[in-house]
Amino acid sequence: MKFNAIIAALMVTSLSCAATEPAPHWGYEGENSPENWGSLSPEFSTCETGKNQSPINIEHVFKTHHDKLKLAFKQSKQEIINNGHTIQVNVNDGNTLEIDNEVFTLQQFHFHTPSENKIKGKQFPMEAHFVYKNKNGDLAVIGLMFNKGKANPELAKAWQQMPEEGDTAALNQPVDIKALLPNRLDFYRFSGSLTTPPCSEGVRWIVLEQESSASAEQIEKFHSIIHHDNNRPVQPLNGRVIVN
Repeated sequence: MKFNAIIAALMVTSLSCAATEPAPHWGYEGENSPENWGSLSPEFSTCETGKNQSPINIEHVFKTHHDKLKLAFKQSKQEIINNGHTIQVNVNDGNTLEIDNEVFTLQQFHFHTPSENKIKGKQFPMEAHFVYKNKNGDLAVIGLMFNKGKANPELAKAWQQMPEEGDTAALNQPVDIKALLPNRLDFYRFSGSLTTPPCSEGVRWIVLEQESSASAEQIEKFHSIIHHDNNRPVQPLNGRVIVN
């Protein structure tokens, strides 16, 4: 009985260790950089084996006739987070995207510098990703490029409260998402994935053709607080079709 008790105790200890085992660490430099994501954890294997990965270089586009983007916006409370990988703004309900006769609700938007997607080989100084989710948990992402130019007043609302790594703050002035976007909403569309582990596929990607502007100082402030580039390199198309 004593032997069985020891075995039982060891099993409990093993289970408790497994339950508290930290999530695998990933990043953009060194051993944890994008080319190694797939081998860091079995959960991240799609980063290496997936065939519909993002980001991509957008070229050889097929022209199609499609509906304009159906976006709705609602001003509400927002919080800004520095999770060590990016600066992310979480939003409340009310901002929606309608596509394929489905409604997706904006969850958050975040930034990458330089841009992750490229357009006809061009990489932009910064890119924002607006992450939407429908009632089934399916994701759609709108990508917005930023060129260096005039200071962006909407970015300024978030940037003035940009937190250090691990910190969160309620934005005193919520970002007007509609004002952050360009006036024209022409777009490219393709099937892709999350651009961070676990690199899950089945994400509906919409990358806007027109860009917004941000000042060199705004772009540099983001880069300096993240301390490094935070873009995943472009991935092979593997026969995917890009339309606009």
